[in-house]
Amino acid sequence: MERKHSLRGRSADGSPNPVDVHVGLKLRNRRILLGLSQEKLGSLLGLTFQQIQKYEKGLNRIGASRLFDIGQVLNVPIEYFYEDLPKEAENASPRNIVNTPVNALAETKKLYDDDPMNKKETLELVRAYYNIPDHALAVKILDLLKSLGTDDSPKRGRKPKKDREIAE
Repeated sequence: MERKHSLRGRSADGSPNPVDVHVGLKLRNRRILLGLSQEKLGSLLGLTFQQIQKYEKGLNRIGASRLFDIGQVLNVPIEYFYEDLPKEAENASPRNIVNTPVNALAETKKLYDDDPMNKKETLELVRAYYNIPDHALAVKILDLLKSLGTDDSPKRGRKPKKDREIAE
């Protein structure tokens, strides 16, 4: 019987496992929502900010006891880190990874990259909104943002339709 080389939960091409990437993004999102820097979170956990960076990118896997500590510091249960785990990531768990095609892992990464909820700007906006002391003012600002962000308005990074037609 041939012994298989351990991938330590990584894909065949060596990229991080989507489950680890998801857990890292949840860590990052919570840290930013709480207004903690990587340095501050690292000091609260007895880690360097570089280690926090690696956890957040899914480059280093988070052990059970470390995840417990992170949950305690961020005031969330362990389950928080697995909420909204995409089916594609579940299918790429280490027990299934041997049979997962590499392109399926790339598609899972694209899901995370395209999700606006994983962008730092979104998290900062949410945090700033909840820091507005006047609730009535916060509601007015939310209404303003909703009115500015209609479905027919151009998306950031894209030219308005008129400008695109002129350029073409």
